[in-house]
Amino acid sequence: MPQHNPIRGRFAPTPSGKMHIGNAMTALLGWLQIRSEQGEFILRIEDIDQQRSRPELAQGIVHDLKWLGLDWDEGPDRGGPHSPYNQAERHALYKEALSKLNAADLLYPCYCSRADITAAASAPHGIASEGRRYPGTCRYLAQAEIKHRERIKKPSLRFKVPDETITFTDGIAGEQSHRPAEGGDFVVRRADGIISYQLAVVVDDALMGITHVLRGMDLLDSTPRQLLLYQALGYHPPQFVHTPLIADAEGKRLAKRSRGLSLSFLRGQGIIPERIVGWIAWAAGLIDRPELVTPSDLVPHYHIASIPRTVIRLTEEARQLLLEPDNNPL
Repeated sequence: MPQHNPIRGRFAPTPSGKMHIGNAMTALLGWLQIRSEQGEFILRIEDIDQQRSRPELAQGIVHDLKWLGLDWDEGPDRGGPHSPYNQAERHALYKEALSKLNAADLLYPCYCSRADITAAASAPHGIASEGRRYPGTCRYLAQAEIKHRERIKKPSLRFKVPDETITFTDGIAGEQSHRPAEGGDFVVRRADGIISYQLAVVVDDALMGITHVLRGMDLLDSTPRQLLLYQALGYHPPQFVHTPLIADAEGKRLAKRSRGLSLSFLRGQGIIPERIVGWIAWAAGLIDRPELVTPSDLVPHYHIASIPRTVIRLTEEARQLLLEPDNNPL
């Protein structure tokens, strides 16, 4: 009988705020996807931007996940064959990837500020998460001009995006066709030396052997760029699933600073983890009504087809089911 490697998934939070109910949904669905296939689940802390990340918040994330009843096979607290599991400790790997891209003539230095890009007449909006499209100002600078600008400021490094169509199949959004060039050449290393999310996540997922990526729908438009990097670096891309976000009653996306919806707040109100897990499972379409369940209870109920395709609205009724359990018995 042939041996089949287990599928591998991950939850990769940024420790810049407390975990809220939306983060918990992503973590739970990612865990269920992997455990339902007897796969391996990895926890990775995306703390590459040390100015935004805080160690105590990373510790809080680990505590929150364990409190919910989630576990993982590899991670910063237990190690594993692909350590380290904190991005802040993986700079040598990112540097190696940059060298490979540079050797293939796929990078160029960029001296533009955000104000320069915004002011450019030919800078329409790019991908939703990054604002204005980069107009390509520095892509064709002469060597003499590059040397002149180097004396004035440190450059970022941008990836040369080819003018081609990228297609892929998302587990929820379905068939996708994008032209990444419409978003412009993108940064892979900032001027301050920090590696961009786009490059770091590709390197980490590839080197950790991640086969399945489940994350929020807000990252769907980053996927074509990441697929370009997978191709350029010679990596095999994972399968992608982009889940709907949780929004408030007006449709505004929940943020890490959303008052009253952090797991630490809910825990402080005496709300038990089984109630939160049950509420998430109900909101995600896995069960018909909120009930007290553990993550393990939900493994047989995980079916990707059950997950909504659109934003999940946190209506007042849904909020009451979560925040006022005494008045709304499960």
